[in-house]
Amino acid sequence: MTKLFFFFFFSFLYTITTLTFPPLTTSAATSCRTLCGNIPINYPFGIDGGCGSPQYRGMFNCSTDLYFTTPSGSYKVQSIDYEKKTMVIFDPAMSTCSILQPHHDFKMADIQNTLIRPSYDTVFALFNCSNDSPVHNRYRNLCFNAAGHSCDEIYSSCTSFRIFNTTSPYGNNSTVHTTPYCCFTNYDTVRVMSMNILDCSHYTTVIDNGKMRGVGPLDWSYGIELSYSVTEIGCDRCRKSGGTCGFDAETEIFLCQCSGSNNNPTRECGGGMTDRGGCSFTNINFITTLLTMFMSFIYTVL
Repeated sequence: MTKLFFFFFFSFLYTITTLTFPPLTTSAATSCRTLCGNIPINYPFGIDGGCGSPQYRGMFNCSTDLYFTTPSGSYKVQSIDYEKKTMVIFDPAMSTCSILQPHHDFKMADIQNTLIRPSYDTVFALFNCSNDSPVHNRYRNLCFNAAGHSCDEIYSSCTSFRIFNTTSPYGNNSTVHTTPYCCFTNYDTVRVMSMNILDCSHYTTVIDNGKMRGVGPLDWSYGIELSYSVTEIGCDRCRKSGGTCGFDAETEIFLCQCSGSNNNPTRECGGGMTDRGGCSFTNINFITTLLTMFMSFIYTVL
């Protein structure tokens, strides 16, 4: 009888221990880097597995510098403003005032177009457009005035674009100054129509942050400003408790990475309840039921 008592007693202890403190099985990152080059890495971005928001998973890579990856290539991140929720990237294959490069398309994935698309402060300047270009004809309304700047100004100011600043014979012993059409437009235009459809040979991007007016092309701020969104799922609470926001790599459930002795992923650090562990009310009720049954059994046996 004594042996039977101890058998049931230790079986019961094992059961409640397992229910109360289940093993934590998660694919969350054990550490999240907070710097790449000179760019701070904060939520919702991450460069390690399980870090940041799962919505931005796989969009960034860090070598010596931070790069933002889209279907059309990798673009160096120049800065991130976490208060304004903007990020500036540079397209190494676009033309600038100092270099003329073959045209290509800037493409983003559908989820990127939803989460982190070019802001309306980003001006796409299309150069050397043909007379048959859609933006020179039917869709001319897609072009706008860029702080008072003209095609002639760009073609004459920039060394790389002077090739388009030409003269041609006109009449008797005279010439006429001609420049090909150019168009200042926004991202939606180049998103819908490729450069081949637009029939423009080159493009550049400029950030019009209110400082373009009265400033020549040589001093423009070249780059692409992206405006991103952040879904608030408890990260602020996690950060305030000293944790780092991340997610389970398999389920993509939000997890708060905590350092030190409290290294189990939780909603917050410093004793917060874990997502896959801790005592839930369901476990407590079940344990209470088991305890009552066990005591009844012992009373009957004894």
